[in-house]
Amino acid sequence: MSSPRFLHITRPGLAGGVLALAAVLAGCSSGGGTQAAVISVTTGSCGGPWHVPGPGYHTFTISNASSEAAEVNLINPANDAIYAEVEAMGPGTTAPMRLDVGSGTYAFQCLLEDTDAEVGPHVRVAGHVRGSPGVVPVTNQDLIPVSKEYHAYVTTGLVTLASQVKALDADVKAGQLAQARAAWLPAHLTYERLGAAYDSFGNYDGLIDTRADGFAGGVNDPQFTGFYRVEYGLWHGQTAAQLTGPANQLVSNVLALQAAWPTMEQDLLDLGLRTHEILENALEFQLSDHDDYGSGTTLATTAANITGTEELLTLLHPILVTRYPGLPAVYQWLGRLQALLTAQDHDGTWTPVPQLPSYAREQIDAAASQALQELAPIAVITEPRRTF
Repeated sequence: MSSPRFLHITRPGLAGGVLALAAVLAGCSSGGGTQAAVISVTTGSCGGPWHVPGPGYHTFTISNASSEAAEVNLINPANDAIYAEVEAMGPGTTAPMRLDVGSGTYAFQCLLEDTDAEVGPHVRVAGHVRGSPGVVPVTNQDLIPVSKEYHAYVTTGLVTLASQVKALDADVKAGQLAQARAAWLPAHLTYERLGAAYDSFGNYDGLIDTRADGFAGGVNDPQFTGFYRVEYGLWHGQTAAQLTGPANQLVSNVLALQAAWPTMEQDLLDLGLRTHEILENALEFQLSDHDDYGSGTTLATTAANITGTEELLTLLHPILVTRYPGLPAVYQWLGRLQALLTAQDHDGTWTPVPQLPSYAREQIDAAASQALQELAPIAVITEPRRTF
């Protein structure tokens, strides 16, 4: 298969999802290459002398001989760009680190818990051969402005959302259920554009956009609240009296989120993760028709999720543009998916997923899957790292 397109990550002992991401970053390459040196990590030392016979694929054996958990990076010592890494190594464990070594200067960087980083000997690989590219680490300082801009984006969106759910609530209370059905979708799409993934809204998302799954009474359970509860009632013949409570509760929960948002802290690690998770949730719950509670608008929700993803990509663009060669492909596949979805919008009436022609559904699923593959490396690229 093709050589690695990007940073190769090995995380021993972690879940299969992380290992799958590692395969994406490594380009799924296999075969060839040589077994290189054993790099031993101890307290106060990182590897020792090592060499490779020349450029090409090489596998290093990383051995944690210390009594602490370790992380080992292969770096460019001139700018700390990371070519490969092994994370979460327990004491007394080993792990392979395999990559395409190009011409240039390399060094191993070892990090143990509660200790300063150690950098081993600098090793020069001769020639003019291109290998796996290195990635300059992202720091908290890089991500803080992104977090502030995202916070402002959500703040503005919540103002719009509050106005929309109040109008929806007023329609329900007035018994204007046809108008309420027309008001429901714009409000829900505003919420979905905000990118509520990876607990960005804490417990509020479970109140505002919860699913009936897991409740003993299903859609009839009193704990089933939020947009989907109102959707279910509006499209299943419930009366204004039956819907007044759920609609009012939706307004209360949105206003509570709006009041809490100014002091809610955002985990910087989640900013990059969210670009992938928003669309992954859409693939699992919207494109599968799981989250259709009667309106048949899960394709519209997916389109709104793309908008939320693209907003985060815009904010992260200054960080990604110099670190991720595959960024144009991300936009290409998101654009293709958006176009396929928009084709199912017929003057505001969206095709329900079960009514999609088989070829259309296959194209949408394929575009979503490819977009997710292109988005996958962003979480690792934007993971904030220690500065030394």
